[in-house]
Amino acid sequence: MTHGVRLIILFAAWLAGDLSVVLGEDPSTPPFRPATAGYRYEFPKDHGSHPAYRTEWWYYTGHLQAKNGRPFGFELTFFRRAIPPDEVKTQPSQWSVSHLYLAHFAVTDIAGQRFHFSEKLSRAGLGKAGADESRLRVWIDDWRAEAPADPTGSHTLFARDGALALALTLQPTKPMVIHGPDGISRKGAGTGQASHYYSFTRLATTGSLSIDGERFDVTGTSWMDHEFGSADLDKDLVGWDWFSIQLTDNSELMLYRLRRSDGSSDPASSGTVVSSDGQTRHLSVADIRIEATGTWTSPESRAVYPNKWQLAIPSLDLALDLVPLLEQQELRTSRSAQVTYWEGAVAVAGTKQGQPVEGQGYVELTGYAKRLTEKL
Repeated sequence: MTHGVRLIILFAAWLAGDLSVVLGEDPSTPPFRPATAGYRYEFPKDHGSHPAYRTEWWYYTGHLQAKNGRPFGFELTFFRRAIPPDEVKTQPSQWSVSHLYLAHFAVTDIAGQRFHFSEKLSRAGLGKAGADESRLRVWIDDWRAEAPADPTGSHTLFARDGALALALTLQPTKPMVIHGPDGISRKGAGTGQASHYYSFTRLATTGSLSIDGERFDVTGTSWMDHEFGSADLDKDLVGWDWFSIQLTDNSELMLYRLRRSDGSSDPASSGTVVSSDGQTRHLSVADIRIEATGTWTSPESRAVYPNKWQLAIPSLDLALDLVPLLEQQELRTSRSAQVTYWEGAVAVAGTKQGQPVEGQGYVELTGYAKRLTEKL
């Protein structure tokens, strides 16, 4: 999904399970637009917020390197969750809760073998959080992601929590990629069980990273996902595994496996392959082979995650091994979504059409610490 149906579903599930009592929410009949076939994107507007849809997220991950060669991974993600208008109990005012915003910020210090994570939760109103509808600009306090009206322009990211800070400029080096046939990325067989989902799969990245009192000038390559929709997940789904991969031949892969309670992959699982010239091809569940070859047990949550994978796309004559650059890349979001998931930087190596190939990527694993609920 975009990162599965992505972490926003976890956020939505938390809202449905916990905040519905406070807000009087009945998510069975939400007055929000479903993601349907035939959607036509319009940029830069579609980089911005879509309040007609219930959930939305802007997702950045990447690999960075300091001038001295020290490697890092990073994640900066913003989520929006709309509350149905007839369930906002206060009178319309700057205090009304109509949209909730959540953000996660993580840095993987590969050389130092440490994982740093911070989180925020806020609401629209009083300028504390929000997202423009005309272009990319989303923020919570001083954390932000934004881009100019030019849809090919650079993105800027900023986040800071004490001694941990990130300030980056990201320039797309390939065209954006729209996932799924006919403008939708399916997450189930039911009507509306889908999202609108696109990515910038390769962004040249420069900026600075501060960690443990040290400031590093960094360069690297990033990935950006933007996804929005309003649907529910099938009740039989327990979680997902999501992969973004950037290979040294300038091609990319996005894959997601929706896991059912019996261990099988849901038929809606799919992916996209992006060639070096930016051409795309949709991958169905039948095109993809993913096998976990190792596990890691979190000392904090006791969740058992897969932590090595063999991935194959036979039609591309592609076989890859993925290995985490740090085992401990688990996020426990006790101050925001109150869910636990693993998302981290991985190294990639294998063969493509009989020739050696290498790369880098990010993997997201949900539903291992606790089974997901079905609400998107």
